[in-house]
Amino acid sequence: MKFTIQLFAGIAERLNTSQLDFECNGEMITAYELKEQLGQAYPEAASQIRSSFLAVNQKYAPADTILKADDELALIPPVSGGDGTSNQNQDQQPHTQEHRTEDGLFMITDAPLSVEEVTNRVITANHGAALTFVGTTREMTGEQRTVHLEYEAYVPMALSHMAAIGTEIAARWPGVICAISHRIGKVDVAEISVVIAVSSPHRSDCYDASRYAIERLKQTVPIWKKEIWEDGSEWKGHQLGPWNPME
Repeated sequence: MKFTIQLFAGIAERLNTSQLDFECNGEMITAYELKEQLGQAYPEAASQIRSSFLAVNQKYAPADTILKADDELALIPPVSGGDGTSNQNQDQQPHTQEHRTEDGLFMITDAPLSVEEVTNRVITANHGAALTFVGTTREMTGEQRTVHLEYEAYVPMALSHMAAIGTEIAARWPGVICAISHRIGKVDVAEISVVIAVSSPHRSDCYDASRYAIERLKQTVPIWKKEIWEDGSEWKGHQLGPWNPME
């Protein structure tokens, strides 16, 4: 059985391709077995493949998921970065147009973000509180100086998981509205990479929902961050222990 697999971040760089055509052994194969065969076929990326999740039709797949020939497959490294593979500076990705969900609340773009524009998406006449979180590029991490960041996303899956965060928030805090915009491509020091806005009738729900949104974004949304330094670069992976986006 032959599959086409989309690759991102450190794995794409290690294998020098963003799309892999792979012939599997056997007439029926699970997500786990596909990863095992990929690791054997590409030992130079085996550790990265092992720490990644397989996405099937833009959803994280359990290990026992049986794959079909027409499935849309993607290998998802730990989000908020890729697997930590160091390399030299590379050109930023080509220009990407703006992508939004149908309701306009969730957006991925390579253009600069407007805090006011994102916040206005959640302000309504019946809400007395609005809170906006802004994430920017930090220059110094310890003694390491970052020149700029580069972000990459599996756009359709990223948008659907951002929208899922909004749905989860509405279920946990009824009436709360959430909007998220995230940059891709090059983001310079002190520039904005992400804006999360929430509104609610009362302020306490805003604080809780905003924290929930950023933590879920870093856990589940397939967006990767590459730190560019003066002397090299590195994909930054999940920083909170073993990564499981299905929790």
